[in-house]
Amino acid sequence: GRQVFILVTGVRFPYGLQDFIIMANHKSALKRIRRNEVVRLRNRYQHKTVRTAIKKLRTEENKDEAEKQLPSVFGMIDKLAKKHIIHHNKAANLKSKLAKKVAELA
Repeated sequence: GRQVFILVTGVRFPYGLQDFIIMANHKSALKRIRRNEVVRLRNRYQHKTVRTAIKKLRTEENKDEAEKQLPSVFGMIDKLAKKHIIHHNKAANLKSKLAKKVAELA
């Protein structure tokens, strides 16, 4: 893994970023820094999970299997858009392309 140092209890920053960080002066700001890191990691995990599901659907050769996967992948994409992890237009574009891809399968 990457080397990290701890600036505030529970907040990890990669080496190289410490020069640009200004130490927060308020308790609420410290809490916000910690919270932002937790949310960032959760968003990253969810986004990566959806990307993996999309890749799996794109490589699917069997139309029946692809049609079974399609609603769950659409739901995952919609959830990302709802939480503003991805833009709603990007979500619509992804769903459109996936639906087109599944329809083309023989």
